Amino acid sequence: MKKEISNLLPYNHIAIEGNIGAGKTSLSKIIANRYNAKLILEEFAENTFLPQFYENPERFAFPLEMSFLAERYQQLLAVQQEHQKEGGLLISDYIFEKSLLFASVNLANNELELFNRFFSLLSSSLVKPDLILFLDKSTPTLLKNIDIRGREYEKNIPSEYLHKITSKYINYLETYSNTVIFIVESDEIDFIHNPKHLLFLINLIENKRTNGVYHINLSLD
Repeated sequence: MKKEISNLLPYNHIAIEGNIGAGKTSLSKIIANRYNAKLILEEFAENTFLPQFYENPERFAFPLEMSFLAERYQQLLAVQQEHQKEGGLLISDYIFEKSLLFASVNLANNELELFNRFFSLLSSSLVKPDLILFLDKSTPTLLKNIDIRGREYEKNIPSEYLHKITSKYINYLETYSNTVIFIVESDEIDFIHNPKHLLFLINLIENKRTNGVYHINLSLD
């Protein structure tokens, strides 16, 4: 039997974030199922620009980032409007600012300036999550996970690219306001196969913290 949301979690919207291959979608599904929550998953598989971007980044970076910006905005706005009527817990595997962070790596000059203008126009109408759990994994671990899941268009992602994305996330989250942020060093965490590891993450989100950034460095075995 699924647990009652309102009796367990002191948050309305929890976002699970991380770099490519960090496990954010898997953890989001587990938590949403555990608490019978509304699950918001990024629909990246439907983006036709993504494989093209990995083949030719300079040509396809701008249409990729603009399409992701539009898709994320439309999805989050629709869910937000529904949530205002129905209530309940939201679990997402991304934050809207993900668009800003990836664009800052993939775009430059006039394209980045134009992108930032659109981002600023859209972001003001979205409510931020009140808890963000960031799965911080080292670049070698990300590459290993990417290889295991075997998506053809991801197989040649440079390690330097992943490192830049992680740095962007960490630097940005350090400045995030009015939200609880958990930055969890998770190279050694296997929440899928080790119940003790999952329980540790569950305990993090079940106990209310004051807004701020919390760096979690642990060894559970």
